[in-house]
Amino acid sequence: MVLPEEGSVLDLGCGYGPIGIVAARMNPNIKVYMTDINERATKLAARNINRNKVTNIKVVQGNLYKSVKEKTFNVILTNPPISAGIHKIVTPMIEKSITHLEPEGSLQLVVQSNKGGKTLSKLMQNTYSNVEVFARGSGYRVLQSFKD
Repeated sequence: MVLPEEGSVLDLGCGYGPIGIVAARMNPNIKVYMTDINERATKLAARNINRNKVTNIKVVQGNLYKSVKEKTFNVILTNPPISAGIHKIVTPMIEKSITHLEPEGSLQLVVQSNKGGKTLSKLMQNTYSNVEVFARGSGYRVLQSFKD
């Protein structure tokens, strides 16, 4: 993951919190927000935040961007829930991300190459007019798009 020197980061669909917690620990100068629709997931994420003694992080429950609707971010990170449905869940995650990014902000997501990799790459290209494979290995890709 590529993090800003300062600013804010969103871990969208955080689950129990590994991505957001790693981001917050990598750079204590950023504010990390973590969201998930699942109440149990956000409770586990809060517990893991406390266990890791991370203070530059906040977790909130909410569907997609609803709990952070007034905020914009320098980076949005996600491991999208492909099994929940590309068209129902993942497409809105990507398409709505552009309105929640600061200028020159980035969307970074991890996806299995054979389970949606090409589809999400095309969707990011259509939404942002750019997409790059930032990293790949073990059947996964990290895709990144920048807001112009």
